[in-house]
Amino acid sequence: MSSANEGFVLQTAPHAHGPMSVPRIMHAVNLSLIPVVVMSALFFGARVLMLYAVGIAACLGTEVIIKSIRGQSWRSILDGSALVTALLFVMVLPPSISPLLVAIGGVVSIAIGKEVFGGIGQNVFNPALVGRAFLSAAYPVAMTSWTPAREVFSFVPTGRTLATVDSVTGATPLAASRFEGIAEYYLRLFVGQTAGSIGSTSALVIMIGGIALIAMKIVRWQMVVSFLGTIAALTGIFWLIDPTTYADPLYHLLSGGVMFAAFYMISDMVTTPFTTKGTVIFGVGAGLLTVIIRLFGGFPEGVMFAILLMNAVTPIINRMNNRVYGASA
Repeated sequence: MSSANEGFVLQTAPHAHGPMSVPRIMHAVNLSLIPVVVMSALFFGARVLMLYAVGIAACLGTEVIIKSIRGQSWRSILDGSALVTALLFVMVLPPSISPLLVAIGGVVSIAIGKEVFGGIGQNVFNPALVGRAFLSAAYPVAMTSWTPAREVFSFVPTGRTLATVDSVTGATPLAASRFEGIAEYYLRLFVGQTAGSIGSTSALVIMIGGIALIAMKIVRWQMVVSFLGTIAALTGIFWLIDPTTYADPLYHLLSGGVMFAAFYMISDMVTTPFTTKGTVIFGVGAGLLTVIIRLFGGFPEGVMFAILLMNAVTPIINRMNNRVYGASA
């Protein structure tokens, strides 16, 4: 008996259409990043807006060129994915970085981090972090030169980091705490009025955008909670053992790129597991690696390396937690 007689119509997958699409998701993420862009300009000056423009031009231009070489439509830049990569990439860079290095990193992010794998949905590693990792390896001095944030909010107490207004080599709160024993005020960390990467200093603004993405079910709360929870639990253990050597959990959560990573980096749908159990495993693994690198590695910040390493094992996590359609649990 034919399928037509049974009342079925056979078509190629997918058979169901949801309300969300790639462009909608990407543009929602871009909109949620606007407050971060604004705050970064307030803290580090209008120069960072120029860096955003350079990063966007480099990422979109690279994708257009590669698509044209492949004989594909350059209109793929309209889906918002290259714009997301550009914004995230610039936000994890030092404010003092040169526009040339931003352009180079943007090209690497798209060409090596995304298009070399075939384009959106096929990349293994987070493209923005690929660009940052390249710059960290090729230009270590430029990637570790920091400028203090402007005193935008008068109600925030004066900072206690090593950075001065005229210096571009001052320590971030995380580095100052680990290597110099100088702790930053929690309110400054929460608001973001500290030295650090362009868009990852303000935990407050990042959380507002991130919670909005969770509400829209673009970011999975299980991964955020497992990542932050693991960092808090592990750093809490070491802090209880030796509070004079190790910073407390709240300090670790508010400093560095933890909050930015929790809501905008580990939440990448392409490079992270697609099952709920897998997302929890990913979050715990990324949190564990972050703590190991922060406490015992040569870098005060370990989020970037932790996420890239977990990106590499995502296919294994997916295979371990993949159920065959129609099979019993």
